Amino acid sequence: MAGGARELQQQEKIGGLLLMAAAAVALILANSGFAEGYHAALETTFGPPMPRFGILSLHEWIADGLMAIFFLLVGLEVKREWYQGRLSTPAARRLPIVAAVAGMAIPALIYLAVTGFDPTLVRGWAIPSATDIAFAVGMLALLGSSANPSLKLILVAIAIIDDIGAVIIIALVYTAGLDAMAIGALR
Repeated sequence: MAGGARELQQQEKIGGLLLMAAAAVALILANSGFAEGYHAALETTFGPPMPRFGILSLHEWIADGLMAIFFLLVGLEVKREWYQGRLSTPAARRLPIVAAVAGMAIPALIYLAVTGFDPTLVRGWAIPSATDIAFAVGMLALLGSSANPSLKLILVAIAIIDDIGAVIIIALVYTAGLDAMAIGALR
């Protein structure tokens, strides 16, 4: 294995370890005597003011900033595979698309079953459909070279397709109206 590939796998492992460690620390802090301080720290604002949003909190920087960078990088990798790599044929795309759709539909159906189709809660079905599999990607990164690259690719593709589906669901279910001209301008 070339030195560059080995170094990249080591960086992936470090990223996966950091993700798991940060999640563990957050869970411990949020469920301990430090919970109030932890939540206050997440609401601390800093940085330059953003147009229409003002100064963002630490929570907003993480949720909107770092996650945007994460999905940009992952999306670029999937796009390359979609057009030139292992997902370049409709047959190769079928599994991640079906898995992503099932990964959105099954949590929504479970939510509806648990809430008993209560009319006051039924609109919440879209929330569990937007599951995040970043942790699964992090776990695969921990496995490094022992993880099958095809498995990594499929999991990342599922994550991207799932997130696109979640954005569409949120736009259709939780929006008062859609601007067709703005959507058309995206092409």
